[in-house]
Amino acid sequence: MKHFVQGFLFTLLFALVLLPQHSQAQKLKSGPQVLTFFSDADDTDQPYGLYLPKNYDENKKYPLVIMLHGAGSNHRLDLRRVFGKSNQNEETDVEATRYFPAWDDVDFIVAAPLARGTIGYQGIPEQDVYDVLDDVQKRFQIDENRIYLTGLSMGGGGTLWIGLTRPDIWAAIAPVCPAPPEGTFDLASNALNFPIHFFHGDADPVVPVAGTRKWVEHLQQIGAEVSYKEFVDVKHDSWVSAYDNEFIFEWFSHAVRDPHPDRVFFSAKQYKYNKAYWVTFDKIVQGAVAKIEARITSGNIITITSENLNAFTLNLKGHPKFKAGSTLTLKVDGATLTAKTDSTVSFNKAGSAWRVGKVSATEELVKKKGAEGPIFDAFSSRHIYVYGTAGNPSPEELKKRMTTASQAADWAYYRGTFPGRVMFFPRVVADKDVRPSDLESCNLILFGTKEDNLLINKYAAQLPMHLNAGAGDYGLFYVFPVGTHYVAINSGLPWWSGDQSHDYPFMPVNHRKLAGYKDYILFKDNASNVVADGYFTEQWKVTPEAQQKLSGAVNFNK
Repeated sequence: MKHFVQGFLFTLLFALVLLPQHSQAQKLKSGPQVLTFFSDADDTDQPYGLYLPKNYDENKKYPLVIMLHGAGSNHRLDLRRVFGKSNQNEETDVEATRYFPAWDDVDFIVAAPLARGTIGYQGIPEQDVYDVLDDVQKRFQIDENRIYLTGLSMGGGGTLWIGLTRPDIWAAIAPVCPAPPEGTFDLASNALNFPIHFFHGDADPVVPVAGTRKWVEHLQQIGAEVSYKEFVDVKHDSWVSAYDNEFIFEWFSHAVRDPHPDRVFFSAKQYKYNKAYWVTFDKIVQGAVAKIEARITSGNIITITSENLNAFTLNLKGHPKFKAGSTLTLKVDGATLTAKTDSTVSFNKAGSAWRVGKVSATEELVKKKGAEGPIFDAFSSRHIYVYGTAGNPSPEELKKRMTTASQAADWAYYRGTFPGRVMFFPRVVADKDVRPSDLESCNLILFGTKEDNLLINKYAAQLPMHLNAGAGDYGLFYVFPVGTHYVAINSGLPWWSGDQSHDYPFMPVNHRKLAGYKDYILFKDNASNVVADGYFTEQWKVTPEAQQKLSGAVNFNK
């Protein structure tokens, strides 16, 4: 027995001695490769292209470039593109995807998300970009003040959207022939926080150059640091010229983010994008673009002008011009206020007058971060599709209900060679099989009515409205917060019924209109025949005017 114990201890000690050497042998190689991160949105491993510079030093902080691909492309092709490596003569994208060519080394880490394929960069793909950023920062030493964003075509539009909604992350952005989503231009003033470089071909037949010219002209007028290169007689493939000779790395190398700028320009339309640098929006005028310009000078003096903003917070911790514990003097929209704080101070508006303090807490349901709508917000993070089993349905009826929910969940519907599939795979669940962990972690896309779906029945008293039993030729679709998550209720006809629109051809047919819906919609016979649509009030109520339009097919909770 003694010899056995001695032998076991010797073996264990030998293994422990070898363990660090074994761990070191698992380091990633330099050059281009593909990694994955685990997505909470659908419990899948999602790929992204990664470039590690030669002689990578794990003790050194590196600048990072996030590269967003265009429509019909992917993370592997995108990693090639940003290094100026286009396809060989007559080489297809399929052939080019299969290998990485050699290219000159740069002292940057580069990450190129797949972002589910061809679907734009809002919702789940947008979250993927931030998940890739988080994954890279966990794996490697990244200089947080030298993180850059670029992309081409659809990815150029994503560069504008992601760059402008969260401007305090990026040191600089560079959109190439960008096709931004609707509403992005409203946030143009956020480009005052970093340098921006546009590229476009003047003969582009896919994304007209006039759009980029409008962006550049406007940014120049408001004083942004904007550069623009327009390529003569170049069509949609302007990225070939824009990324030639690894130019983009040279341009990015001169930009460094200031984490504590003296002056903050910030605009936002949604609470999900309510922070930039040392400013946070606490209460936005609903339906408007809230804006602030905040400037701090020595002596704890801050000057602020705002629009469509009713409450905000300043967090000045770490700012070199802020002296903790000393009195702050603020001029907010012309009114002088004083406050003393170690780092954080809040302001709210009573009528038209600003005052120091947070917005008064209320038990009333109000629109806020994570509970503001519109409908697409319920589909922009982890969610499941739930069909009803109540009401003693026949086998045929039960199959019909399950089929409707399955159609809604089929983001991966094949759309042809160019856009391909959306690589998003949410679950379809019967109401009786939804688990407590689902209720805690998921938004719920609920099909049916309180009579035939157990979960709609469970929340019936909390919900603002229900489709009448006799309104079988109508479809009612709306979003509503319950607890810490959303429910999206689709009663009657499914939201895509008879919809032949091509508003956004890259989106699967069942989902094309999702990003354009407001908080609710009632339609008759098909989704294009809208009876009423709109937004709930700030307190998540249906306005009297909306009730009149909806009342023929809808009952309202009091």
